[in-house]
Amino acid sequence: MLKKIFRCASLTGCFLLLLPSCDKKDNGDQINPGTLQLSRVRIGSVLLSPDQMITNVPADKNIFIEFSSAPDTGTLQGNIILLKNGSAPASFSYSFIDDLRTVVLVPSQQLDYFTEYSLNISGGIKGPNNESFPGVEYFFKTLRGSLKINQISLNDMDFSGTVPLKDIDRTSVQIEIDFSDSLSSPDVQSFFTMSGGALLNLSLENGNRKVLVNTLSGLDDYKRYFFNISSNLISASGHIFGGFSGSFYTALDSTFKFPALSDEELLELIQRQTFRYFWDFAHPVSGLARERNTSGNTVTSGGSGFGIMAIIVGMERGFITRSEGVQHMQKMVDFLGEAADRFHGVWPHWLNGNTGTTQPFSTKDNGADLVETAFLIQGLLTFRQYLDPDLPAENNLITDINRLWEEVEWTWFTRGGQNVLYWHWSPNYGWDMNMTIQGYNETLIAYVLAASSPTYPVDAPVYHNGYARNGAIKNGNSYYGITLPLGPAYGGPLFFTHYSHLGLDPRKLEDSYANYWEQNRNHTLINRAYCIDNPRNYVGYSSDSWGLTASDNHLGYSAHSPTNDLGVITPTAAVSALPYTPDESMDAIRHFYYRLGDRLWGGYGFYDAFNVTAGWWAGSYIAIDQGPVVVMIENYRTGLLWDLFMSCPEIQSGLTKLGFTY
Repeated sequence: MLKKIFRCASLTGCFLLLLPSCDKKDNGDQINPGTLQLSRVRIGSVLLSPDQMITNVPADKNIFIEFSSAPDTGTLQGNIILLKNGSAPASFSYSFIDDLRTVVLVPSQQLDYFTEYSLNISGGIKGPNNESFPGVEYFFKTLRGSLKINQISLNDMDFSGTVPLKDIDRTSVQIEIDFSDSLSSPDVQSFFTMSGGALLNLSLENGNRKVLVNTLSGLDDYKRYFFNISSNLISASGHIFGGFSGSFYTALDSTFKFPALSDEELLELIQRQTFRYFWDFAHPVSGLARERNTSGNTVTSGGSGFGIMAIIVGMERGFITRSEGVQHMQKMVDFLGEAADRFHGVWPHWLNGNTGTTQPFSTKDNGADLVETAFLIQGLLTFRQYLDPDLPAENNLITDINRLWEEVEWTWFTRGGQNVLYWHWSPNYGWDMNMTIQGYNETLIAYVLAASSPTYPVDAPVYHNGYARNGAIKNGNSYYGITLPLGPAYGGPLFFTHYSHLGLDPRKLEDSYANYWEQNRNHTLINRAYCIDNPRNYVGYSSDSWGLTASDNHLGYSAHSPTNDLGVITPTAAVSALPYTPDESMDAIRHFYYRLGDRLWGGYGFYDAFNVTAGWWAGSYIAIDQGPVVVMIENYRTGLLWDLFMSCPEIQSGLTKLGFTY
């Protein structure tokens, strides 16, 4: 049965309990009283020990006495004593939790700081069935109490979270902090700081418990700021503070950084400025494209292929004369044929622009690179089609290009007749790289050229079994409501839609696996939709600021994509997608140029990439990112490079062999 007991606490407060009664058994036997056990005693989360003085006890926490079973509450009165400095009793009330097994002592006043206390739990306490208790005494010393933030806001938004706030008005920042205790007014200013040397004005309200912090001048736009409160801050009553650090990003200054142009004028400017990378910055000896603006004498075979196509644009648009373009091209072709290392007709990824010797891309990648060679051949054939065979200088160049094209031994890279192409071969390491070229990715052009070769052609099964993996390149899933015909989840980096399709026209291109216009457009739209969705909450992603592809980043270099998202936007991704998404890409182009141009625009066009979240803006240019900008803008404007490359009779034959319609 239950027995109602009403008791008054020994020093202050009262409590009401319902406890089970202790009746004798029907057979008259007494229950063995045994011993009441004490499980532990803690103050806050700090455990006390009867064997030592505990010196790290918080002064503002309750005392928890945990028994193995519920004690007889009637025996607690007068048997729990808390003494200050060994003599002055401290007043408290108590309550119960854990089915009465834990006694909670609540001091009537907060314990004093840096003060020694003793807690005596005497043997007068009994268990519910009259079990005895041996008694125990604890000794502890208090620390200071804690000064806490009850609430903190920035421009009326919660500022207590770990995720930085975004798009904060840089002209007006106000932070409000409600503390748990009053501050001492004369010297609080020095404990509140903001990064970047921002000047702050502080005022105190609500009995010095609320602090208002205002910036005295406008902050920089599109920048992360850290607001800090020092852990040296102490309340007026001596409570110590654990410190605070929060961050936020200011909104972008959306004013135009350059005068407005028509869209056609802007596209022309971007092409002209970016073209200079392949003209003004071309290697002086070889004429080839440097790998990047810091590469010195290292030139790139694939990037030079893109640059060759950019030179066609320069000639066509009058950035240079036709004669200048032909002379420059002859210098490149002579270097590629006479000075440059080749392995079964295939160039390495990197060359020394002075000597033509191989610059290893990695330890074992010191020989032939078939994919980079394919990018180069794509450019050479496109240039060949632009030349006039009735002009002697240009006819000689046509002959030289044909010789380079015909000397590429595509069949060698089937590694003994396998139905797949291999990416690398080294005179020192042979096939040790062991990397097959399989799709879907940027390497489609290698198979088209291999099938189209007039001297070393591969058969159709090499494409279908190797690149297409017997149909395994198909995807068919939908992302953001957009179907992706081929490739990995979300499509991968956007350079998949550019490198092979600088010349290989996707507008009507189709085979048994995909319609390639649909593939490239949908891949682009998925990439943009992901940036708008921005599931990782990066700063700087929007419908006007999108494009994930391979580029430099704040950590080095990476092939950025929705499944490898580091917060990096790469302008070439959206700009080079102009043929596929003209409206969406023009929005991005205007944003990059007009609103970000003070950070993003330089001597060779748009810098490589940026990451607002990390506060990083590239100062680099890379050939394989600059080339598609010039070429794909031109394909959008006139289709020039597509028309030239697709006019190659060998390419038409190779596409037909592989089952393409175009």
